[in-house]
Amino acid sequence: MVFCPPDKTCDKCKRLLQFRADNIKKFPAYFNAPVPPFGSLDAKVLVIGLAPGLNGANQTGRPFTNDYAGDVLYPILKKYGFAKGNYAKKANDGFELVDVRITNSVRCVPPQNKVTGEEIRNCGTYLKQEIANMPNLKIILTLGAVAHNAVLSVLGYKKSAFKFAHGACHKLDRHNLLMLNSYHTSRYNINTGVLTYEMFEDIVQNLKKILTTMS
Repeated sequence: MVFCPPDKTCDKCKRLLQFRADNIKKFPAYFNAPVPPFGSLDAKVLVIGLAPGLNGANQTGRPFTNDYAGDVLYPILKKYGFAKGNYAKKANDGFELVDVRITNSVRCVPPQNKVTGEEIRNCGTYLKQEIANMPNLKIILTLGAVAHNAVLSVLGYKKSAFKFAHGACHKLDRHNLLMLNSYHTSRYNINTGVLTYEMFEDIVQNLKKILTTMS
């Protein structure tokens, strides 16, 4: 199976296609297309978020770039050796991931940052291909319940057997993978105290420890 991410011609999701067309008119300088993953397919870790932010990845064309969620995510990844360079909130800043790849459950920006079940299923085709084309993949870190459930769906696991919980570690035995759960690093979660920097740092620190024992 060859991984072919969606491109600007993708028209699977009519609602997202219309929103994209509207944004092209409003923000002609933005990327305004399905946002491709960031990082190598040879990585051992795959981080999965929800969807691009309107003025974040939808603007820059790189996941979690130029939005608050990335301001939390990227510095902590760098602190634990999963990235190098200076994160400057733009796709050409030279920032690099180390043994990590980042993607989203839905590749196009959704209205009000809310996705539908149909849109998750449509993009699930690409997520399934992506996972299948990562030969060294050992750990999937899901940021939020949407990403958690998307992984279970594309890999064929019962959602009832793997309940999302911040800090949980699930064994996906048929695929020889571990799946870690974290609340999403969104501004809303940080502002409301659902997630703190320290809580997310604990997740990445645990990820590092687990990966070291698996190597």
